[in-house]
Amino acid sequence: MSVAMESPYAHIREALDPQKPDHKFYNLSKLEDPRYTRLPFSIRVLLEAAVRTCDEFLVKQADVENILNWGQTQWESVEVPFRPARVILQDFTGVPAVVDFAAMRDAVKTLGGDPEKINPVCPADLVIDHSIQVDFNRKSDSLQKNQDLEFERNRERFAFLKWGSKAFRNMRIIPPGSGIVHQVNLEYLAHVVFDHDGFYYPDSLVGTDSHTTMIDGLGVLGWGVGGIEAEAVMLGQPISMVLPQVIGYKLMGVPDKLITSTDIVLTITKHLRQVGVVGKFVEFFGPGVSQLSIADRATISNMCPEYGATAAFFPVDHISIKYLEQTGRSAEKLNYVTQYLKAVGMFRDYSNADQDPEFTQVVEMDLGTVVPCCSGPKRPQDRVAVTEMKRDFEGCLGAKQGFKGFQVPPERLNNTVSFQYNGTDFSLSHGSVVIAAITSCTNTSNPSVMLGAGLLAKKAVEAGLSVRPYIKTSLSPGSGVVTSYLKESGVMSYLSKLGFEVVGYGCMTCIGNSGPLPDPVVEAITQGDLVVAGILSGNRNFEGRVHPNTRANYLASPPLVIAYAIAGTIRIDLEKEPLAVTPEGKEVFLKDIWPTREEIQEVKHQFVIPAMFKEVYTKVENVNERWNSLKASSDKLYTWDPNSTYIKSPPFFDGLAREPQLPKSINDAYVLLYLGDSVTTDHISPAGNIARNSPAARYLTSKGLSPRDFNSYGSRRGNDAVMARGTFANIRLFNKLLGKQGPQTVYLPSGETMDVFDAADEYKKAGLPLLVLAGKEYGSGSSRDWAAKGPFLLGIKAVLAESYERIHRSNLVGMGVIPLEYLPGDTAESLGLTGRECYTIVIPETLTPKMNVDIQLDTGKTFQACMRFDTDVELTYFQHGGILNYMVRKMSEK
Repeated sequence: MSVAMESPYAHIREALDPQKPDHKFYNLSKLEDPRYTRLPFSIRVLLEAAVRTCDEFLVKQADVENILNWGQTQWESVEVPFRPARVILQDFTGVPAVVDFAAMRDAVKTLGGDPEKINPVCPADLVIDHSIQVDFNRKSDSLQKNQDLEFERNRERFAFLKWGSKAFRNMRIIPPGSGIVHQVNLEYLAHVVFDHDGFYYPDSLVGTDSHTTMIDGLGVLGWGVGGIEAEAVMLGQPISMVLPQVIGYKLMGVPDKLITSTDIVLTITKHLRQVGVVGKFVEFFGPGVSQLSIADRATISNMCPEYGATAAFFPVDHISIKYLEQTGRSAEKLNYVTQYLKAVGMFRDYSNADQDPEFTQVVEMDLGTVVPCCSGPKRPQDRVAVTEMKRDFEGCLGAKQGFKGFQVPPERLNNTVSFQYNGTDFSLSHGSVVIAAITSCTNTSNPSVMLGAGLLAKKAVEAGLSVRPYIKTSLSPGSGVVTSYLKESGVMSYLSKLGFEVVGYGCMTCIGNSGPLPDPVVEAITQGDLVVAGILSGNRNFEGRVHPNTRANYLASPPLVIAYAIAGTIRIDLEKEPLAVTPEGKEVFLKDIWPTREEIQEVKHQFVIPAMFKEVYTKVENVNERWNSLKASSDKLYTWDPNSTYIKSPPFFDGLAREPQLPKSINDAYVLLYLGDSVTTDHISPAGNIARNSPAARYLTSKGLSPRDFNSYGSRRGNDAVMARGTFANIRLFNKLLGKQGPQTVYLPSGETMDVFDAADEYKKAGLPLLVLAGKEYGSGSSRDWAAKGPFLLGIKAVLAESYERIHRSNLVGMGVIPLEYLPGDTAESLGLTGRECYTIVIPETLTPKMNVDIQLDTGKTFQACMRFDTDVELTYFQHGGILNYMVRKMSEK
C-alpha cells in the first residue's frame, strides 16, 4: 500500500469534517522546514497529538511556532493540549475509575443531564493483573491454587468490572491470568500507528499506572497519570501540560558479555536521578541504541518513574519493526507502520548522526562501563555493584536510620537466630534472603534475562546446587508467552527444581502481593530484630512495599535473583566467594554457572517465535473460564449494595451544585503530618496487607469480616471508607511530629498520639482544616490516585513540600488539594517551622499559574510559597473543586 503525505499533517487536514468550513488549525510547513527536523522525535508525536485535538481544543499558532523554534523557547510559557489515542488501566486503579464513572453517572442524572454522556470516547483497555498474590509457591499446583484464591477474594470486584465492560462503550477487559498490563500492551495492545478509516496517526496513550512508560521503548509515546486524570481523558478532556524539556540521553559503546538489561537500567536510573529529570522527557539516541533489543529498551523505559522523568522515549527504527514481526503483528501492519513513519519524519536511524535532533540538554553513557549491579536497600536509584554488595550492606546495618541505614546497635550486628523448618535446623542473620522473586514486567518481558535465568538454573542444578526450603521463591511471568518459551526451551523444569515455580500471571511480589512468610521465619526475624532481605527482579523496593518483614530489598536481574537465592544471603562477594559448596565439598562460583550471551541468544532465536505470541493472544480475552461464567448486570446505572465492603458509592459528588463556588482562603489549618524527603505514594496510600490493628481493620471487623478476609488495600480501592482509613497507614512512615516510624501522629489540640485517620477524624469533627508538611520528591512512586483521594477525604486542604513528583502533583490538583512549593532556598528547617503552628493560606480572588501566595502562621511569621497550579486549565479544575466535579458539571450541560 502507498502512504503518500503532502506534509506531516496532511492526513489530519484531509480528515477534517468538510461540513465545518470555519474549522481551522495551524498548518505546518512541509517536512523540508528545518525547524521540524530539529525537533526531538517525542515532541513530534506530542505536537501531532495536539494538532489532532484541534476540533475541540485549538492549538494556538503562537504555541506551534514556539514548539518549532526549539531551543529558543521558554518552555514554562508554552501550554500544550495532549489528547492521547487510548488509555490503559490495571485493576487496582481501574476499579476506582469505574466506581467514579458509576458515581458520575448518578451525579449527572441528579443535575438533570444525560448519564450516558459519562462514557469513554477513546479505546480503554483494563488488564486485571494486581489482584493475585503469592499465597502458594514451590509446588506444581501453586498457579491454580493462587488463581482460585484470587477469584474467591475478588469475585465482587471482578463482577463489578464485568458490569463496567457492558455498561460503558469502548471499554475492554483483559481477564485475570492473562499477564501484566505493560507487557500485554507491548506484546499485543500497542498499535504503534493507528489506521482509522484510511487515515494514519501515531499511537499514544496514558495509563493509570506509572510504568505505562514501558511502551516508550517501542516508540509509542505514553506515560502514567492518576486515575482522576485518566477518567477525564476517557471522557474527551485533553491533558493540559506545559511543553516539556527533552533530555537527550546518548548511548555509546557495547555492553560487556556478562551485562544484562537490568544492570543497564539500574545504572541509568542512578545517573538520571543525579541529573534531575522530574517533569522532563528523556529521549535516547546514539549508536549504542542499536545494541539494545526492544525488550532491553522497554526495560529502560519501564523504570522511567524511578528516575523521575515523564517519558523515556526510543523512536521507532528497524529493530522496532522486527519486534512487531516477532510478536505476530501482520505483514500489512508492518508495511503501513514503516511507510507512514518514514513519510512523516518519525522513523529513526540511530547510526545516522544527521538525524540527531536538538535537545534541552545532552548526557551520555558508555554501555561498556556498566557492571553487574543491584539497587537497594530502600530505593531504586541506590545502585550497588555486585562486587560491593557485601561491604555496602554491612555499612548500611550500622549507619544512621535513612535510605542507606538501619541503625543496628554494634552489639547486635552479628545476631543469629536458629529455627526449625519442616523438621530441619536453619539459622537467620542480618542479610539472610527470605524472599527471592522473579517478578515484574520490567524484566519478565525480556526473553534474554528470562532465558538467562533458566540457563543459570540448569547449570546450578547440574552442579548440585539448591535453594534453602524456607526461602519464598516465586516466578510470576508478565504473559503466557514467557511460560511457553521457558517450557519449549527445556529450562522450566530446572527453575522448578530450585523452587521457582510459576505462581501467577500478574505483578505479585513487585507490588507487595508477596503473601505470607513461614511462621518460623517470621518468629526468627522478630526474635533477633533482624534486617533480612528480599531480592526481586522488580522496579521498586521502597520501605514496607515488598513485605513488612523484609527491611532490606534489592532489585536485580532474574539470573542474580536465583544466584542470591542459592547463596541464601546478600552478605557475599559473588566475585570472590563461592555461591555454595556441594555435598562433595566442591566450591561453585557464580562465574561457573553464568550463561554466555551466545548461549542465551541461540536459545532465544530458536524458541521465541511469532507463533507463540499468536497462540497466546488469539484467546487472551476468552481463555479464563471463571471470568466467562461470571454474571453481571447490563444496566446503565449501577445498583450500589450498601453492605458491600469492596464497592461503595464515593462521597465526592455529595451536594454538588451546578455552579462552582470561588475558592476561599484556608484559615488556621493544623499540620496532620510533618514528613521528610522521598515520601512515596506507598507511604501515603499503601497497597499491601491490612494490619490487624489498623483503623481499616477495625472498620472491616465492624462489618463482620475476619482478618483472613481483609484482602489488601489495593483490592479495596473501590471503597472509600477503607481507603480513607488506609491513608498514611504505612508502618515505615516517619513523622517528625513523633520522631519515629509508624502510621500515627499527634492530635495537636490535646497532644494525644493516635492513628492518623483517628486524628484526622477528630479534626474534622472540630471543623479544623489540615495541612501536610513535606520535603523533596513528595509523592514519588506510583500513579495511584488514592494517594490524593485519601488525603482529600481526611480533610487535608494543602500540601507544602520542597518538590513534587509529577504524577502525584497532578493527582492533588485533580482532587482540589493545593500543592504548595517552598520558594527556592526555603525549607521547613530554614523557616523555623515545627509543624505545631496553625497556618493560614491566603487565596486571592485573581489566580494565575504558579503564582506565589502568602502563608501566615499563628506565631506572627509570614512567608510565601508557590501555588503549583501550572496551567490555566489546572486553575479551572481548582475553581471547580477538582477535575471530577468539573467533568460532571460539563457533562450535565444540555
